[in-house]
Amino acid sequence: LLCVFPGNKELEPLKFSKVAAAASMSRRKAECCIRSTVSLLSQCLRKGENVALTLRGVGVLVIEGTKVQMRFYLDFLSSISGKENSEKTFFRVPQLLHMVVTPGVPVATLSSSGRVIIFP
Repeated sequence: LLCVFPGNKELEPLKFSKVAAAASMSRRKAECCIRSTVSLLSQCLRKGENVALTLRGVGVLVIEGTKVQMRFYLDFLSSISGKENSEKTFFRVPQLLHMVVTPGVPVATLSSSGRVIIFP
């Protein structure tokens, strides 16, 4: 998969073999899973469906129409900034709390419509 952005900026191609090794599966199976997921996600977005992509250990990306919102698990934020730093930040800037989600929360509740296609 290679993405080209405005201004001819390219992203590095996804290394399917590295993904496969990390997931303990064959390169072919990893590539097939990734391409199928991207294809299904693309079809849903083209149809205007609301989607949620759960990123294990990180959070949930919710796409509703033209609105995109990332909701992070507190454990993830704490792991990248330190527990003390993340707690201080939330006390100083309480508006950031809407960016945090608890693992296990029903993903449909993160959508304003309550209807969302969930990608595990």
